[in-house]
Amino acid sequence: MCGRFTLIADLTTLQALFRFRYQGSLAPRFNIAPSQEVLTVVAEEGERVGKMMRWGLIPFWAKDARIGAKMINARAETVDEKASFRHAFKRRRCLILADGFYEWKKEGTKKVPYRFTLATDEPFAFAGLWERWDGPSGPLETCTIITTKANKLVAAIHDRMPVILPFERHEDWLDPSFDDSEYLKSFLQPYPSEQMRMYEVAPLVNSPKNDISACIEPVNSR
Repeated sequence: MCGRFTLIADLTTLQALFRFRYQGSLAPRFNIAPSQEVLTVVAEEGERVGKMMRWGLIPFWAKDARIGAKMINARAETVDEKASFRHAFKRRRCLILADGFYEWKKEGTKKVPYRFTLATDEPFAFAGLWERWDGPSGPLETCTIITTKANKLVAAIHDRMPVILPFERHEDWLDPSFDDSEYLKSFLQPYPSEQMRMYEVAPLVNSPKNDISACIEPVNSR
């Protein structure tokens, strides 16, 4: 799964890489957690637009917004079958921008956190889905991160990992005119291990209340 990630890169860098229009400011985030706002990129009238959305997808047909807490991830293998994600997979795909994510390894009674990044430390995009839910307080836009089986690097810590989309896949992924499920699902592969790195971080990251630069600092090797 993917339950925590980072986005530290500045807005100018992100716009240069992902080519989107965005109005507003962007603060560095060292420990993004479910139910918080995340930066997404969607296609609107042939243009890429950056939007802040709540992490935890609420299907358009949902009666209760609390369902979003269970929808932070969608499995690549069944994303076109599950009622919660099927509609969004066909018409509402997005990029969710990040530059690292965390997973935890069980060591006895402890869970030790690790951070995963690209080997280059560059920002990247998770394959995401989004929906607009009309609630009692007005429309709410929410999103989910698609996960797949872990590559060899991540598998040492966890059996699942978020789908990181290569840049050459972004255009087709965002294009709502593409509705060939098999073609789109072919994008949802583990990212190559040799193009990533991981390192242990402090237990500080275990609490989403901690959103500071110390969360991403490597701990000393044991």
